[in-house]
Amino acid sequence: MKLSILMPVYNEEERIADALKQALAVDYPCEIELVVVDDGSRDGTGEILDRADDARVRVITHPRNSGKGAAIRTAVDNAEGEYMVILDADLEYDPQDIAKLLAPVLDGRAKVVYGNRTFGSHSAYSFWYVMGNKGVTMVANVLFNSYIGDLETCFKLMPIELYRSLEIHSRGFGMEAEVTGKLLRRRIRPYEVPISYRARGREEGKKITWKDGVEAVWILGRERARRRPPGTTPR
Repeated sequence: MKLSILMPVYNEEERIADALKQALAVDYPCEIELVVVDDGSRDGTGEILDRADDARVRVITHPRNSGKGAAIRTAVDNAEGEYMVILDADLEYDPQDIAKLLAPVLDGRAKVVYGNRTFGSHSAYSFWYVMGNKGVTMVANVLFNSYIGDLETCFKLMPIELYRSLEIHSRGFGMEAEVTGKLLRRRIRPYEVPISYRARGREEGKKITWKDGVEAVWILGRERARRRPPGTTPR
């Protein structure tokens, strides 16, 4: 199996070098490629990416900022692996945990795996950020009669053809809710594994806001109202 690690990047000159180094230093249990999409960065991110010297890394550049969902769409269109996982460049997630996500896939227990964050005082920059995340996740569970623990997690691992079939249209952070809503609408319940997490604050460049939470709830409602694709069965 080949895993495509998809890394959307926007104005991360202070972190991108470390993000690449950490991602490439992991001893993965399968072949990997790292597809980086520079989503119109206006700082020195592009120059740092130009110096990336590893055959596993491919860099694609958007001429202007289009949002996380658009960056992931570009990465997916260019990925060559059978499976994919998203890894943001903000150092909030530990790429060492990707092996945990791969384990249930490699031993045949699951096809879709989410990394479930456990929030604590050291891993959440604000009370309202955590409550917003839990609130959006609760809405998904109520609407789809499911019990997932972390809808907004960046770590979503699945077959790349499955992701392509979802036809994700959200260009920004709403893609997280759209992916989960469309999976749950097909009755595909993600397998969840615990992962480590350290949220950065606004002063460190945190980009998601309460408006993204409102958009996520709207997207989940929209997906719930749509007719389920024929032939879908619980998993």
